[in-house]
Amino acid sequence: MASNAAAPFWRAAGMTYISYSNICASLVRGCLKEPHKTEALAREKVHFSFTQWKSGKPEKPSIPR
Repeated sequence: MASNAAAPFWRAAGMTYISYSNICASLVRGCLKEPHKTEALAREKVHFSFTQWKSGKPEKPSIPR
């Protein structure tokens, strides 16, 4: 069994890699100068939809709010 010293620091802090990665990305975007900052913030937005399945068939997709 590996010791805590060998574990990545984000894991030792009780974080997941995704949360660590999101924090790092946010810090980098915050350090950018214009116009790069605005461009990076525009790419940060993610759009997705959910599709419920009933009886093996998809229903109309919905966009969460």
